[in-house]
Amino acid sequence: MTRDALFVGGGRFIGRHAVERFREAGYDVTIFTRGEHENPFAADEGVSRIQGDRTDDDALAEAADTADPDVVVDLVAYHPEAVRTATRIFEDVDAYVYVSSGAAYGVEDVPKREGETGLCSCTAEQATDDSGETYGPRKAEGDRAVFDAAERGVTAMSVRPTVVYGSHDYTRRLDYWVQRVANYDRVLVPGDGSSLWHLVAVENVARALLTVAEEGSPGEAYNVGDWQLLTLSDVVETVADALDTEVEVVTAGARELAAGDLEPTDIPLYRDRPHVLDTHKLRSLGWRPVAPEAAIAETVAASPATEASEADRGPDRADEETILDVLDTI
Repeated sequence: MTRDALFVGGGRFIGRHAVERFREAGYDVTIFTRGEHENPFAADEGVSRIQGDRTDDDALAEAADTADPDVVVDLVAYHPEAVRTATRIFEDVDAYVYVSSGAAYGVEDVPKREGETGLCSCTAEQATDDSGETYGPRKAEGDRAVFDAAERGVTAMSVRPTVVYGSHDYTRRLDYWVQRVANYDRVLVPGDGSSLWHLVAVENVARALLTVAEEGSPGEAYNVGDWQLLTLSDVVETVADALDTEVEVVTAGARELAAGDLEPTDIPLYRDRPHVLDTHKLRSLGWRPVAPEAAIAETVAASPATEASEADRGPDRADEETILDVLDTI
């Protein structure tokens, strides 16, 4: 018997891949979006689209009535009140899955574990803010809204991805490294190359959402990150392998970077402290992730950055070459 899934959001990045994964699993899918981007599923009769704004409670309730879903995946709940509203509207579904974030953790444990590592606190002012500084607190408060809903009988669960990469990624974080490796023999990596910011392939997030929707327990949160972790130098080398090329990784500390008016955090995917999510809990549900080497190769193959003369984000190459020249004199 075919099941129905409603995606709140779903036409851009994570949702795009997750809808495909749910379709492969036999679901009919409805996406509820504002219609600001092209519908990638227009040719798929098994995917319907309802246009509306999730911040309009009446529109969300109408979408619930129209789609009559068994499963809801909430991709665009950026404020805790949106989660509270959604868990009321969808209180009778078989599974409500809130897409939270690894940024919800407020303690720098290594690794960060569900139910053990403390979440960010969230003030009333932060809960309604839209800045990047409050993203983690807002996601954490959304998690707490999920836990509250589960206590009153809603089959609500949370998935916490770390930094996501893959095709159709509009943040272009990995594309910076694709552009560098595709165009240059030497690339600059901040620190000593061992920076560890746990990444996750978008396909692994899509698989996690399906797994939690079908196997998760109400009131639980599940971390999702690639099963194998790569340091920043490893990421660069893996991109080089995908491009069938070789690259020299040149590391630089804060003092050397200052020669080009750069700080380590100006370079995408650098983090001064390790950010690692324990994913054993998700694995115990039957989640089977793809390996990062395969996922990065697929991302590189789809990336427009292989043909780009400049990166969309990150430092200018001229600044990078200033630092490389300085390092050559040491």
